[in-house]
Amino acid sequence: MTGTRAGGLAGGLAVVLLTASPPARLPAQDTNTIDRGVRIGIVYRPGVRPGMVMLPRKGLDSVRAMVVRDLDYSDRFEIITLPGGDSIRLATASPPPRGGGTTPRGGRTPTSSGSGTGGGAQSAIGSLNYPLYQALGADFALDITAAGDTTIATLHDIPAAGVRRAVRAQLPAPGSPDFRQAVHRMADQVLQAALGTSGIAATRVLFVKEGKVYLIDQDGAEMKLVSSTDRQAMSPAWAADGHHFAYMEFQAGKGWLYYQDMATGKRIPVSTTGTALDFTPAFSPDGQTMAFSRAIEEGTDLYTINIKNNCCLRRLTVGHFSDNLSPTFSPDGQRIAFVSTRPGLPQIYVMAADGTDQQLFAPFDYGVTGSSNAPEWSPDGQSVAFHRDVAGTLQVFVLDVRTRTVRQLTSVGRNEDPTWAPDSRHLAFVSDRSGYRQLWIIDLDTGRIRPLLQQSGARLPAWSPRLSEAPSTTP
Repeated sequence: MTGTRAGGLAGGLAVVLLTASPPARLPAQDTNTIDRGVRIGIVYRPGVRPGMVMLPRKGLDSVRAMVVRDLDYSDRFEIITLPGGDSIRLATASPPPRGGGTTPRGGRTPTSSGSGTGGGAQSAIGSLNYPLYQALGADFALDITAAGDTTIATLHDIPAAGVRRAVRAQLPAPGSPDFRQAVHRMADQVLQAALGTSGIAATRVLFVKEGKVYLIDQDGAEMKLVSSTDRQAMSPAWAADGHHFAYMEFQAGKGWLYYQDMATGKRIPVSTTGTALDFTPAFSPDGQTMAFSRAIEEGTDLYTINIKNNCCLRRLTVGHFSDNLSPTFSPDGQRIAFVSTRPGLPQIYVMAADGTDQQLFAPFDYGVTGSSNAPEWSPDGQSVAFHRDVAGTLQVFVLDVRTRTVRQLTSVGRNEDPTWAPDSRHLAFVSDRSGYRQLWIIDLDTGRIRPLLQQSGARLPAWSPRLSEAPSTTP
């Protein structure tokens, strides 16, 4: 990956292009070693998240454990753990009165939507000991039960003293390849019912380890190999449909791009690639276009190809011995952010999707700010995450697209290669903060950081869009 061009590119391309080195250890909020003129971008206000309690039941333990973990990892609830034994009674001896009386906490009125769960679920309004759970600080209580072959997640609104919604699903058998994603989708439905926002439980992350592309669920489970076993692979990228991905393979000193079906494993080579070093593929939001980087002796430039028809190569940049690489589309498909070395050190630039109007995107100070690499546009279009050299080590930054100001998110250890979750709130990245390179996730709202994969050697993560229930089987 190094001998692409004599001079500076030979050693620099492996670092600048692939931007994959070890990271470091994160606390709840990173607060040291901040670049001049940059402030840490996490401001956590405790005590503002609603409380969520999982009601104790017998059976469905694996489902219950996965759902509560997913809700915890959403970082939108304070998860309340009940004491053991029988010290908590689920039901009151008699239902509290409805209509009249005091208004429930938060000004919400009781509701009966979603009642009738069956299977012994406590669906009748007032059958739960609402005052007790309210005293414990709960805003929501979740009861997961079974009725025949149907699993029912009944969400109780504690201040309103009623059932908010009952989510029903016929889950595959535990051990089935579809079981975990079905449970993750149930957790996302619960989150939607509680707060009216979409979850990220039914998502996965691609990453590179030991030259192979792997896949892992967002909760850190079910890691599996998805690329070829006999060639070195890099630069994984998700298609917008969540059922296909692309990556680069080394063959005979060249970089080939492949487009692969996640469900079947069938893959096709991307037309016109493989004659040079082609890498860092990125899909347009409509799935029609793939942008990528091509390195030759004269420099590295950005190209696009019609991935739907596997044709129509188009060059977007002409570097003239500078390097332009690592494209990422805006969610509306109108712009592409990328890395360019035209200022000297690599920095984040932006252009129209047709290659016009190229300009600096993320501000920097000459002689002070280090190189910037690995940009990724957030799904909501408001931010671009990237990593930047700060005093000789890499840290994760976020660029505000509207104001073009940057804020530093990490400061402990070496942190790089950020990738957005579909909620534009969580980032996965690579860090050596624990002493070796592994995958971590940070919640930008609370500053909470958790390991995604504790094995060493992970790099270049790519977070999926939300994954639908029925994958396509044709490229």
